[in-house]
Amino acid sequence: MTTLSDVGATGPTPVPASRVDVAPDRRGSWIPTGGMIATRFMELRRRRGLMITLILVTIGIPTVFLTIRLLLHAFAPKTYGPAGGYSIYTAFVSGVLYVLGFIVAATLGATAGSADLTDGMFRHLVVTGRSRLALYVARIPAGLAVIVPLVAVGFTIVCAVCVFASPTRLSFNGVNVPVNLSRAGLEGWAADHADEVICNFGIRIGPSTPNAATLNAVLNSVPCKNGPGGGPGPNVNQPAGPQGQPQPSQTQIGETASLIAGMNYSDYARQFLYPSNSLMIKSGLWLELEAVIGFVVALGLGSLIGQRTVAVIMMIVLEVVLTPILSRARIPHLLNLQRAVVGLATAHLAPGGLPVLGGGGGGPTGGSGNPGLLPESTIVAVCVIIAWLVGWTILGAWRMMTRDA
Repeated sequence: MTTLSDVGATGPTPVPASRVDVAPDRRGSWIPTGGMIATRFMELRRRRGLMITLILVTIGIPTVFLTIRLLLHAFAPKTYGPAGGYSIYTAFVSGVLYVLGFIVAATLGATAGSADLTDGMFRHLVVTGRSRLALYVARIPAGLAVIVPLVAVGFTIVCAVCVFASPTRLSFNGVNVPVNLSRAGLEGWAADHADEVICNFGIRIGPSTPNAATLNAVLNSVPCKNGPGGGPGPNVNQPAGPQGQPQPSQTQIGETASLIAGMNYSDYARQFLYPSNSLMIKSGLWLELEAVIGFVVALGLGSLIGQRTVAVIMMIVLEVVLTPILSRARIPHLLNLQRAVVGLATAHLAPGGLPVLGGGGGGPTGGSGNPGLLPESTIVAVCVIIAWLVGWTILGAWRMMTRDA
């Protein structure tokens, strides 16, 4: 018996194959991935010669210098002063870490910007299909992950020694003076130590100085050279006065010492045993900013010219030669061009108390530490720094994107 199927009946509906979600191809994106940044970081770390040099300069030099000072003070405390203190801190931060941090950051940046070309790896990176802009941008966080911790470790060593190995007494003009006195407190202390103040503190007496006659009489009557210590005479610049004046009373001597202490208070207020916490925090951030500028600018310069050595030399000349000259010289009709130098802008952002580029020190809680620098407002300094960072990043990325593979 033959069974015929219904011709009009429809068969089972075919089930469509399940779709497999495929991740989109993001190789053309300009945003670098975490893997790209990690790869660039490892490439820099594997350059052992470069890493050893960076460690020796940023960490080794401060460690060796301060260790020698600690040993010298331990074996001969009367001959060599304490290893730390406020003066050592300001000199080391503004004179050593400020310059060396910029140079080592520039060396690392120039290496990161030109390594692919010099090693012959640029062509292999291009054929992967990755965005050239992403390849360039990935080098910025990778390089900063290397240089920022190195600068931080070296700076921490300096801070630790300068705080824990600081002097216990403040020597001001050769006199041991209590620290952190107010103007009234310093004047009161001076009245009780009149001979030391009159014989060692500096004073300039002119025609407009109040009670000039009394001051001259006291200064002429205090026997500094013939005193118990056989010390020098009064540190004074004064016109010649009449001789044979009556001897001043002890009250007048104390009042004169207080007046002299008041005249010297501005200099005394800038003297400290060790740096304050706020000064160390601000100085650390300022040094890191200097290192970031050095790295980013050198990265763009190295990518632009395709060579590491030339880029490093140009960065050293900028930091050591051009910046000090253009920051302090007044060149007519070129003042605005001088203000465009990134080193001058960075120096104006330095915390008060750091004598950067030869400027005088202010206090750790305020005041400009660079009175001799070319005047520049904080807003202009910030704009100059941003312009340098953005400008050199654009130039370096543009050269990488247009370079022949």
